[in-house]
Amino acid sequence: MKTFVLFFFCCSTSLLIAQEDYRRVHSDAIVVDGHNDVLVRAVRGQDLSYRSSVGHSDLVRFREGGIDLQFFSVWMGTEYGKGEAFRRANMIIDTLEALCRRNPSSIELVTNEKEARRVIAQQKIAAAIGVEGGHMIEDRLDYIDSLYARGMRYMTLTWNTVDWANSSVEEAKHADSLPHLGLTEFGRDVVRRMNTLGIMVDVSHAGEKTFWDVIATSTAPVIATHSCVYAIAPHYRNLKDDQIRAIAKSGGIVGINFYPGFLDSSYERKSEALHRLWKPMIDSVRSVHHGDHLASGIIDSILHPAYEALRPPLSLLIDHIEYVINLVGIDYVGIGSDFDGIEILPQQLDDASCLPLITRELLKRGHSVEDIKKIMGENFLRVFAAVCR
Repeated sequence: MKTFVLFFFCCSTSLLIAQEDYRRVHSDAIVVDGHNDVLVRAVRGQDLSYRSSVGHSDLVRFREGGIDLQFFSVWMGTEYGKGEAFRRANMIIDTLEALCRRNPSSIELVTNEKEARRVIAQQKIAAAIGVEGGHMIEDRLDYIDSLYARGMRYMTLTWNTVDWANSSVEEAKHADSLPHLGLTEFGRDVVRRMNTLGIMVDVSHAGEKTFWDVIATSTAPVIATHSCVYAIAPHYRNLKDDQIRAIAKSGGIVGINFYPGFLDSSYERKSEALHRLWKPMIDSVRSVHHGDHLASGIIDSILHPAYEALRPPLSLLIDHIEYVINLVGIDYVGIGSDFDGIEILPQQLDDASCLPLITRELLKRGHSVEDIKKIMGENFLRVFAAVCR
């Protein structure tokens, strides 16, 4: 009996020490999230200063999750076209700036790695701007300059549709009807202009031909802020081995996306079956809120309990991280959560406050503290420093 009690005490003590260790390691690391869509909620009037019961993130949960540098995505659908998209992009940036003004002791905008490290040293969240979709420059190079002046430090070339670059969904589903494949000459000019200014070129969402045209054109490291590994989950949005190698060769980074559809090869089939089952409800909501983004939120809310059964294990996200490490080395992988841009997350990873669990899992798999620091943030900071002045 004494032996059992001693064994139980030792095991419990070891578990407590392990728990303290992963939290300490996570706290000591600079954590960088390369992609978050929470500004969509802010634009709708939610104050991100406070903990919310909806969505995945806010300033409170950023702090609880140990996030030190957050790249905020300026996103809108492609229904915002010429004459609207650029104006709306600036309005979204205004919203982020207003959040920073309301919380000067908690968050500050930064435009380069040195500024980020200074703000983090002051125990504040460093906020950087990424624009998700080249449609926001409205086919004008001078709009790239304008958004750069507002703080844009990466641009995702295409979020499904622009005239000068094909997206992965276009190449996968409409390749035969496209007027061109890859970058047009104007698209190459966009990449060159980004290189000149010091804006990171983000190839998440890009089609394969577009991807390779970017690799051939860019003179700076190329990033994929929120993508996963095709070899594990063969989704058209994911990166194939030769693409991952090309990003690494450029000196860039792959930020692993938390979306189950990109992590788990079985997710889309299960999700489609769920939507077929709930089709009458979905059609009804969309008919009432036609053309309104509110419809997606209502549908996701109703389907939330059913989605819970589809959540893949957290270990699968770690598998994607390790695949990149094994393929090209420790220096070229990070995280790009896509928080507040996706309907569900892997098991245990309920929101931004749960990020320390990634550090826990990496420690369990035997990764060193120094390597974990690279994965969780230092790799992204290296690219930030290399490209953005």
